[in-house]
Amino acid sequence: MPTPKKGPRLGGSPAHQKLILANLAVQLIEHRAITTTEAKAKTLQPYVEKLVTKAKRGDIAARRLVAKKIPNKDAVYELFDVVVPAIDAEREGGYTRITRVGPRKGDNAPMARIELVLERVEKKAVVSAAEKTAARAAAEEVAAEADESAQAASERAEEAREEGDLATANEAEEVAEEAGEAEDAAEQEAADEDPDGK
Repeated sequence: MPTPKKGPRLGGSPAHQKLILANLAVQLIEHRAITTTEAKAKTLQPYVEKLVTKAKRGDIAARRLVAKKIPNKDAVYELFDVVVPAIDAEREGGYTRITRVGPRKGDNAPMARIELVLERVEKKAVVSAAEKTAARAAAEEVAAEADESAQAASERAEEAREEGDLATANEAEEVAEEAGEAEDAAEQEAADEDPDGK
């Protein structure tokens, strides 16, 4: 015997809950997003996710299984031939998104918007690689600026010595040393960002 649903059902009976979920799934497939109560949205999410997973197979057996759950031929066609091709092929689950939208006027029931996720999957490895490259480029730029300022300071020190201004020469040497230390720190940071030297 199947395990009954924990908590209250949608509607008054199991048959009524199946009809409610089938109708909500049809509306979600047709409109791509619907607003309903939070309880219905949370119950609908795994129901629709399983339908999309079956539809991704695309064979006739999967089409018949989906047609048993949602007996609306137009919705089945829309799911198999329009929605599933629009979903990123690399997305493995997570085909729907629930967003809370606040309570409903009248009975104050918590409402939520459930929608199909059609955006492309962002690969974390690609994003992290791009961030590392940007950080390495910034560190190299800082090192280049520090190198330029160190060279400029050492040139000023030489000019001041030639003119006989020792105080200015000493100040310029100190600035050059600080700039050299900053350059070394920036180069070390760039090396830490890219341990492989790529």
